[in-house]
Amino acid sequence: MATLDVYNFPYLKKMEVSAAIVRVSNYQDEATKAGLNDIQAGWVIDPTTYGDSKTHFFVSWTVLIWMHDIQADYYNKTGCFNLDCDGFVPVNGAPVTPGDTLEQANNQTKISFKIFKDKNDGDWWLYFGYDINNLNRVGFWPKNIFNRMVDHATRIRWAGYAQSYKGSSSPPMGNGQFPGKMSASFQNVMYVDTDGQPYPPPVWPAGLEVYASNTKCYQASIFEDNMFYYVGPGSCTS
Repeated sequence: MATLDVYNFPYLKKMEVSAAIVRVSNYQDEATKAGLNDIQAGWVIDPTTYGDSKTHFFVSWTVLIWMHDIQADYYNKTGCFNLDCDGFVPVNGAPVTPGDTLEQANNQTKISFKIFKDKNDGDWWLYFGYDINNLNRVGFWPKNIFNRMVDHATRIRWAGYAQSYKGSSSPPMGNGQFPGKMSASFQNVMYVDTDGQPYPPPVWPAGLEVYASNTKCYQASIFEDNMFYYVGPGSCTS
């Protein structure tokens, strides 16, 4: 579960991506990424996928034998984004449809959602709302599309993500500022049990670890009070 600040960078070009995601995964082998089962939800600016530079709500799933498969077929055979293939099942009357534009993507916009494996049907359910206390069902990933997440996940990530084409400067993440009270955040970061009820995760080393892959361009604050700040101006070329 999490509440995410939503932002927009309308100047992003094709092959550039900026996103904030919750990712639930299970690996057969952490070192080689073999046997990956993975579901994701969050917001993304991705002109290549959507044909515009607006902020979209997205979901994805994949089941991979080897990690390089994701580059080989871009989810065409091993899963997909939004409703581009059979997999994620939307429900009638949902507050959002995967792929929808988040029209009011500005400094005041927040979205909340949770992902959990329901003990009654065994499927992975997604709930969404603009109020953490008023979430409604969006849809579910059926348990039978997975071979390793039929029972449980082994890794959960709350993360910012940025990507650019080779040789170009990377785009901003979050709201483009380094971590502080005015920067982008993940709030209400919680685990969720099979009844759909949230509970707080422990901090590292018993629970959540804070990690940034390139601290020159992107950083994350410490995790406390069930939240953290994550952001950066980008401009990395490697």
